[in-house]
Amino acid sequence: MTESSQILNLTSNQEAGRTDASPAIGAWSGDPSSLSHRDTDVASLIQDLGKPVYVVVNTQGEQQFTNQGSATLSQTSGVQSGPALIAFAPSLLPADLGNAGFCQDHGIRFPYMCGAMANGIASVELVKAASKGGFLAAFGAGGLLLKDIEAGVDRLISELKGQSFCVNLIHTPNEKGHEDAVVDLLLARDVHLIEASAYMALTSAVVRYRVDGIHRDADNRVVAPNRIIAKASRVEVATRWFSPPPEKILAQLVASGQITQDQAGMASAIPMAQDLTVEADSGGHTDKRPSISLVPTMTALRDRLQDKYHYAEPLRVGAAGGIATPASAAAAFAMGAAYVVTGSINQACVESGSSDIVRKMLAEAEQADVIMAPAVDMFEMGVELQVLKRGTMFALRGKKLYALYRRYNAIEEIPEAERQALEKTVFRMSLMEVWRLTREFFSERDPDQVVRANRDPKHKMALIFRWYLSLSSRWANAGDASRQIDYQVWCGPAMGAFNEWTRESFLAQPGQRTVVNVARNLIYGAAVVTRINHLQQQGVVLPLAARSVRPMQQETIESLSE
Repeated sequence: MTESSQILNLTSNQEAGRTDASPAIGAWSGDPSSLSHRDTDVASLIQDLGKPVYVVVNTQGEQQFTNQGSATLSQTSGVQSGPALIAFAPSLLPADLGNAGFCQDHGIRFPYMCGAMANGIASVELVKAASKGGFLAAFGAGGLLLKDIEAGVDRLISELKGQSFCVNLIHTPNEKGHEDAVVDLLLARDVHLIEASAYMALTSAVVRYRVDGIHRDADNRVVAPNRIIAKASRVEVATRWFSPPPEKILAQLVASGQITQDQAGMASAIPMAQDLTVEADSGGHTDKRPSISLVPTMTALRDRLQDKYHYAEPLRVGAAGGIATPASAAAAFAMGAAYVVTGSINQACVESGSSDIVRKMLAEAEQADVIMAPAVDMFEMGVELQVLKRGTMFALRGKKLYALYRRYNAIEEIPEAERQALEKTVFRMSLMEVWRLTREFFSERDPDQVVRANRDPKHKMALIFRWYLSLSSRWANAGDASRQIDYQVWCGPAMGAFNEWTRESFLAQPGQRTVVNVARNLIYGAAVVTRINHLQQQGVVLPLAARSVRPMQQETIESLSE
């Protein structure tokens, strides 16, 4: 037989479900009637996660599947008795993925987190639903007034009654004192878990949160009651989180009487954050880095710093950005992620603090329907975030405002025709009226901004432009139909991937997208995909119907994975 004939023969055998070239790895014993090679049966066997899948070969060389009986592995070339076992996949429940310590430490069932989306998009309702479903979720406190954060935290404490939740602490360099005020609130309410985001460097506020209440237990072990899940996309930032609190900031906290000298000494035994979420290409603040290269980089950093500091509790890395399908979640776990974090797809869920208009826009998004635009919190620095492009002109208008900010030193320097165009199309009111509203806002939230603006015309211009950037997301959350063209909707390409995966399923409908339904489908699907890959890597040729997993109702998932 020629080489080409051999290839053709092997191909036809594989298409017929034959595996002549697959070596036996053991023997299977059980009821032969349980064996099947029907496409639908094979898919059902793989998706029944609580039972192993055995692949055997009959005397005609056909591969057959079952989750019944038992198997014996053999290292010898021959199999002593029973049908030849050529592959198997062990049982794998969704809770078995990732790092068990992450779930134990945070009191959750599944290694899955709903990340914070600012302005309350990650709402109290979303956090409650996720928590009650066995997942971790972070309340989107970023961008909210302190009184609104307080109200949200108080509701979570009261309504979750001891169940796990997280609160976002976002770095706010342009709002002096806000971080400290939020930390004061969290410490007063005994909130022991935060998600820290947008930090380029550590601040005294976040360090104070981490070391507050640090002590030694009866066995002389250092105990830090407050935990941080940090988000980072750069190695230098991740290094700060995985290192002990900076001595300089600890000394400042000791000098101000906020911690003791003994507590500062104990802090050298703990990392700033035991858990670090690697933020790849995502909605909102992002460096648009691919997770396939970023996650391995951060896991290598984790191992180096764990080896350097010998922490009693090992460091962990989670993956965020692009997590929107079973395959992407499975890939993250395959790269060593202790947990996965979702974002854009949660905004599309019915419990989010967004509007029905936005949920419909997100349900229609494709992967290319995203664009970078100026970020309100770091506008002057030129920092950008990723937003939805389809159906809104926010990104183009935001970029125009930043270009004007770079070009001129004061509102008065902008040419009259340009100013009139801004007032007509972007602000829909005079710039003087915008400044009046801006001044009123900062007089309540951060009066120093008004003082600085009166002294610095360029800063005044920045605050006026930030009025539009800030309200654009609030118009979206409120569903202000008259401002839909100006909606700022934080969104990454993951949204398009999710829409493609859910096409022609019940999850294609915005009203069916509950945060638990979405999360259960992704974490369950990740386990199924892992089993599919496990079998294929052993040379098993799976029928098309068994090579993927489609969205399922929660009741079905529970019957297959509980």
